[in-house]
This record gives sequence, structure tokens and C-alpha cells, in this order.
Amino acid sequence: MPEKRTPIIIGCDHAAYDLKEKVKLFLIEIGIDVEDVGCHNEGSVDYPDFGIKVASMVSAGKFERGILMCGTGIGMSMVANKFPHVRAALCTDLFSSIMSKRHNNSNILVLGARVIGDILAVEIVKAWLETPFEGGRHQRRLDKFDRIDTAITD
Repeated sequence: MPEKRTPIIIGCDHAAYDLKEKVKLFLIEIGIDVEDVGCHNEGSVDYPDFGIKVASMVSAGKFERGILMCGTGIGMSMVANKFPHVRAALCTDLFSSIMSKRHNNSNILVLGARVIGDILAVEIVKAWLETPFEGGRHQRRLDKFDRIDTAITD
């Protein structure tokens, strides 16, 4: 069971709509509030629109964490990581999910609906939620991310 119950903002494109609905149901079942910014059906949409919605809210501190999904996860990762203070991690296996939190303190999990199945996706989400950030030497490295963000926005 995840240690934190803070709300999660979630978004997807049309390719990942079905997966988003399954992940959202899992989150609700374990007691996590979900802010679903879309998309809300399988009609064709532009993935950056939904990546921007989620990443901007995490970047601004309105949500501690988010989940993004598209066909491969690559596009959503690219969009999300454009935002200051966002550490979006595209994960296709449990090890990557765990390490993205343990060492990188990822705050957006990205999934590729055409790459992984729904059962694995839920396991990846569960691992990501349950894994704590180790801090220590890893925090020093993340502080360098923040200096990049500050230099860009100044």
C-alpha cells in the first residue's frame, strides 16, 4: 500500500485512454484522490495539451505528483521535462519505476500504453507510489537540477 495519500493529477492522449481509466480506478480503490485532466475518450487529441496540463500543475506545486500516458510515453516525457522542477520518468518495468523514485525522486510517472499492458502498468504505479526517495547523495544531484531550472527562468 502506498505510504502517501496525496492527490495525483493524471492525463493521457487518445492512445492511452483505456489504460488511464484502469490506472485511475486502481488509484481510487487504494484511496488516492485523482484529478483527471483528460483526455476523456478515444477521439484523436494532441498529447502535448495533456502533458502541459499535468506538468504545469506539478511544476507550480499544485500537485506533488502526476501520471502521464500516451502511446509510447516518449512524447509525454519530452513535454513534461520542459517544466521547471519536474522530474518525469518513463518507466516500462518495475526496476525503472523503483529507481526513478529511490534515486531521482521522480514526481511524474510516464507510461506507454502501447508498450506495456494494464496489469504491468498498475504494478509499475504501485511500485512508484510505495518507493521512498533515499535522499543523501541523490539529493545533491537533484539540487543541480534545481540550479538548471533557476538559471533558465532568470
